[in-house]
Amino acid sequence: MDIAIIIIYLGAMLLFGWWGKSRTKNSADFLVAGRRLGPGLYTGTMAAVVLGGASTVGGVGLGYKYGISGMWLVVSIAVGLFLLSILFASRIQKLKVYTVAQMLKLRYGMNATSSSGIVMMAYTLMLSVTSTIAYATIFNVLFGTDRTISVIIGGGIVMLYSSIGGMWSITLTDMVQFVLKTIGVFFLLLPFAWANAGGYEGIVDRLGAAAFDLGAIGVDTIITFFVIYTFGMLIGQDIWQRVFTARSPKVAKWGGTAAAVYCLLYGVAGAVIGMSAAAFLPGIEASDDVYAAITQQILPVGLSGIVLAAAVAAMMSTASGALIATATVARADVMPLVKRLFGRSAADAAANANPEHDVRSNRLYVMVLGIAVIIVAALLNDVVAALTVAYDILVGGLLVAILGGFVWKRATGAGALWSMGVGTVVTLGTMAIMGNVLANEPIYFGLGASLLVYIVVSLLTPKTPASVLKIWNDRLAGRYEDEAADAHTHTDADTATATDAAATDAAATDAAAPVAGSVATRPAAE
Repeated sequence: MDIAIIIIYLGAMLLFGWWGKSRTKNSADFLVAGRRLGPGLYTGTMAAVVLGGASTVGGVGLGYKYGISGMWLVVSIAVGLFLLSILFASRIQKLKVYTVAQMLKLRYGMNATSSSGIVMMAYTLMLSVTSTIAYATIFNVLFGTDRTISVIIGGGIVMLYSSIGGMWSITLTDMVQFVLKTIGVFFLLLPFAWANAGGYEGIVDRLGAAAFDLGAIGVDTIITFFVIYTFGMLIGQDIWQRVFTARSPKVAKWGGTAAAVYCLLYGVAGAVIGMSAAAFLPGIEASDDVYAAITQQILPVGLSGIVLAAAVAAMMSTASGALIATATVARADVMPLVKRLFGRSAADAAANANPEHDVRSNRLYVMVLGIAVIIVAALLNDVVAALTVAYDILVGGLLVAILGGFVWKRATGAGALWSMGVGTVVTLGTMAIMGNVLANEPIYFGLGASLLVYIVVSLLTPKTPASVLKIWNDRLAGRYEDEAADAHTHTDADTATATDAAATDAAATDAAAPVAGSVATRPAAE
């Protein structure tokens, strides 16, 4: 019965993916769900994408090992989402761009900032790969298939429903996954585990009061969680792309805040589940096995299938969100950069573009990169180191330039470029010197160097042109030319970027073009 439930769930993902196709008419629909998600859909899909396998299976494992202190990983994610929603989400939504690199170009007026897309693409690709490997391990146990077949099954399903309807399909499947995770974690696993442990008294009797020590995991570890995951939440393309889907700044702000509260509760629930399991299932060596062990030990057949489906849902929601983010960055930022390096005229690319092929081209990017994810996941046994490198470069190299653009008017494009370059080099260099990519120090040194260079170079170089800042400030204030945008038919992010680069008065006109055709008024979705 458990296997049947998982198979039904996987089939439902494909059906919801097909349903999403009916809502997808152009690139804005495919990449950002037409920028028209209401609070219900927005909150659910945001919570789904940030709470992946690390938050679900990993969070329970940390609770098993460290008690209530195991919640800090997910709490750091919740804090990052809260800060993003309260401080930046409404402004990000008003920009009407597709990628983080386009935001950098809009703010600083420099095409060279599109190089940040290479780092972002590496980060989102590895995030999708790690999620694929994670849910493949569950298929290994359920279906008795070997690792490669499990990766192909899971990765193929994610690739198919993501490519069929893009962000609309992912939004609809995310809502199913959000419901499954809520039922599986809060209404099944938590009460059953708590009851089997004998409640608070039973846990204290068997594990001692130390189980409720908030600092048991270690102060250094808690700080590292906040540096990596909280900051990562503020600037990740996979997260920003969900912000772009909100129908209004208000939805982006308060829907994201609601998702952050949900994440906080999810983190506490996972730690309590793991802590409870430690009281009645001692001796489990691999912490990642705790989630499945509890499910099989205390839940009847059928209910255990739902809880296992919840784990798969957590991983698939992250994998699909990271996949479409990878495809978006590849097409909007990386491919135009490659074309410019090989001397292809951006103006020629814009002239030859056919807006009717926008969705087809975006779908092709998702399919090709989805296949790449499957291949990498099948070949690699452990990509934790690769993901750590991507996360460290993301935060150490890009954080200062991205957030600095919102909070410091004197910042310049040269400062941003030097900040990204020096931060990345220092982060990688520190890793090489220490000989340990999993160390905490590289990201600290990278952030410090990035901030210092950002400030010094910005103060030593000419101010950002007033024409660029005017467009930036107008966009932040929600003032953009709706009629011009509606009349412009080229909604392809790649075409928009190419049109950008072709503008001869570079800075101001360049930055305004990425969103042409993306803000047409449509009925809001709930």
